[in-house]
Amino acid sequence: MSQPRIVIVGSGWAGFYLAEFLSTTLYSVTIVSPRRTSAFTPLLASAACGLFNFYLAEEPVRSKTRKCRFIKANVLGADFASSKIHCAPAFEDDDPISNESFDLEYDYLILAPGCMPNTFNTPGVAEHALFMKNVSDAMAVRKLLFDLLEKASLPNCPVSRKQELLHVAIVGGGPTGIEITAELDDLAHKELNDLYPEVAEYLRISIYDVAPHILGAYDRKLHEYANDALLKRDVGIETNSRIEKVDAQALYIKDKGRIPYGMLLWVTGNKAVPLISGLDVRKTEKGLVRILTDSHLRVFQSATSDEIYENVFALGDAADIDGSSLPTTAEVAVQKAKYLVNFFNSRGTPVVHSSLPFTYREKQLVSYIGSRDGIIAGRGDREGWTGRSAWLAWRSGSVMWTRSWRNRVVILLTWLVNVIFGKEIAKM
Repeated sequence: MSQPRIVIVGSGWAGFYLAEFLSTTLYSVTIVSPRRTSAFTPLLASAACGLFNFYLAEEPVRSKTRKCRFIKANVLGADFASSKIHCAPAFEDDDPISNESFDLEYDYLILAPGCMPNTFNTPGVAEHALFMKNVSDAMAVRKLLFDLLEKASLPNCPVSRKQELLHVAIVGGGPTGIEITAELDDLAHKELNDLYPEVAEYLRISIYDVAPHILGAYDRKLHEYANDALLKRDVGIETNSRIEKVDAQALYIKDKGRIPYGMLLWVTGNKAVPLISGLDVRKTEKGLVRILTDSHLRVFQSATSDEIYENVFALGDAADIDGSSLPTTAEVAVQKAKYLVNFFNSRGTPVVHSSLPFTYREKQLVSYIGSRDGIIAGRGDREGWTGRSAWLAWRSGSVMWTRSWRNRVVILLTWLVNVIFGKEIAKM
């Protein structure tokens, strides 16, 4: 008897967890994704700033211990009636192969394609900004940073040009934007002072956000604490900023005019991948477009019907539970993936929880704000707190996101070496 076929769309937090833990004894598991690796996004800022090597911030989908099939392709659409998905090979530099589309049949389909950065149709952002979604983005940040430092170090570079080149503009005052700011600021005040003593003083970091304050997910006491701590370290914070356009050398803000920059990091907001808009299923009507599911993560057939597809599931940033919305975080994605793993792996055995609805177990929100300082949101009757203990909680929590014990050990050893000898970032 042949195994039921499970096809997973996407290799992000949810898709990778499913590929890792679904039983390949019970099922034939296939994962379809344009990326052959899965990035541990909480580690990207640290890797970009030299805390450890890039390979530790991602893991390959293919593995000799992971008995699932991997197909490097984009999913273009789905035919739920015939249980097929339509795919195209994901090789941007090889048009002939990329145009040779194919279909995959499934018995169970799990949709976890994730999201893509939302530029809000701001002119110039797609062409000139850097993002922070995967390891190649983190590598681009590090390369550009050192290119800018070398340009500013040239003997014929005037001070005014040094100041423009070494202005890092970060658009987005959420946890991702603040954490990359914190890591860059630490780097600037430590290693870069030694490596580039003649220009390090000109390095300036500014945060721009359309919201009235940064870190809006935290209570007032905590986001004001973070704001004050960053200002004391000369990080610019420009809230209520509406960016009208971007070119290769400057961003243009309403009522503030032209702001020159050397590096522009765009870390604000997500939007749905093209696959989502083409699926005939129930979706959210406001904000980020997401597939709506029932409490068992099964996809609703349409906006007007309460009928579900019994063999189609959705999770991750691209999906939400109808009537019980949850944020687009790694924690939510992984908890939903664990739920589906338990559901599928326990089928055929008398396990009661397989029929229970998904329940999210909220964890405390933690952010690093630089200089070994952090903030942790309160929960229930317990108030949030700040300081070095919050930083340690963030640092230890981030290393646990990588699922390889080998990588965890290497990261911890690298941190220890960094503390004793400093980062060897110039050699990376």
